[in-house]
Amino acid sequence: MLGVGILIAAALAGHVDADAGLAPPGAKVDEPRTISASFAQRSYRPGDVAYLVVESPLQGTTVRVFQCGPPAAPAIRDDTMSGVPVTDAAPVSGRRIAIKVEDWPSGLYFARLNRPGGWQGFAPFVVRPRRLGESRVAVVLPTNTWQAYNFRDVDHDGTGDTWYADPRIRSVDLTRPFLNRGVPPHFRGYHQGFLWWLGLRPDAADVLADDDFERVRNGAQLARLYDLVIFSGHEEYVTTHMYDVVQAYRDRGGNLAFLSANNFYYRVERHGNRLFKIGHWSDLGRTGERLSGLVYVGWSKKLFPNRPYLVTGASKAPWFFRDAGVGNGSRFGKYGIEIDERGPRSPPGIVVLARIPNDFGPGRSAEMTYYTTSSGAKVFSAGVMNFGGSALWPTVSRILENLWEHISTP
Repeated sequence: MLGVGILIAAALAGHVDADAGLAPPGAKVDEPRTISASFAQRSYRPGDVAYLVVESPLQGTTVRVFQCGPPAAPAIRDDTMSGVPVTDAAPVSGRRIAIKVEDWPSGLYFARLNRPGGWQGFAPFVVRPRRLGESRVAVVLPTNTWQAYNFRDVDHDGTGDTWYADPRIRSVDLTRPFLNRGVPPHFRGYHQGFLWWLGLRPDAADVLADDDFERVRNGAQLARLYDLVIFSGHEEYVTTHMYDVVQAYRDRGGNLAFLSANNFYYRVERHGNRLFKIGHWSDLGRTGERLSGLVYVGWSKKLFPNRPYLVTGASKAPWFFRDAGVGNGSRFGKYGIEIDERGPRSPPGIVVLARIPNDFGPGRSAEMTYYTTSSGAKVFSAGVMNFGGSALWPTVSRILENLWEHISTP
């Protein structure tokens, strides 16, 4: 068990907006008194110099770098990030600020910019390990999806610069500041809880951006580096290289955990600082159930409220629910938004751990599953968008601990 710390944090988890849906198309203007800034890259390692680009430096602005996570309290606003400071506050001079990445643990970090009068902004970045494989578990943050859902209107034409605002847009700029004062879309509801849970664990993990998969040659190398790869959020947009590496890793016995829904759904290509949307992976025959075990059902369209999971697989996977206080017939959590379920090509022997029956209407259920392959790979899928965000809830915290222990060994 994670002890008193996780229980204290769980009390704060009630503030998580688990019902947060897709960003509205009109959300393209910064809040008043926003200091807009972003890093030139999404991932750095210790020893690198990270360059922070500030759009409009203002006299009296300061910058300070934080690691996102405990012992600070989780943020309870969508336009705020919280964590532990790793640098002192420094005055901002000019639009391009060089920040030395010290020997900081791998994780999600952010620069916080402040100015008297209530001006504030955040700029997140990932610190990867000095060498991949320093820990045997990798946690991948969905940095491609964050930018796809970024409705920021950089060219000031009245439309957010993403295909979600205008389907004629085929690419997004990966270096844009986020809206909500620079906080990634849906961060508080989908990601913050798991990052806090991860920070409270005694075992370290390598935290990676999507970009970091370009540093891995193939599935064999990924298998040498990691026993478990966790996709902690909505991993919707992946390149061909990333898909190939992860699938080959699984085929070699590598263990996977998907803590969200609608994963590996769109094929994208990166050219410089732009991400191009190519098409659905299913159009190429790479359907979801062949990797995660599940296929995408759809999103709620704000018609179906989040509902609890019903436990159905406690007798088939008693290890998963051990000491969690739930069994077959029990309900826990509050989930939905986007959901997955088994498909015609789901792996044989796949176990349904829990379900939200008819979540989006008759015959459209959310399913949480687990399967193993002949090569020994163990694969977990949450089947709902916001499972990782609920990691601080006591029942889910225990379930995640059981999952980590069970599938982090080769």
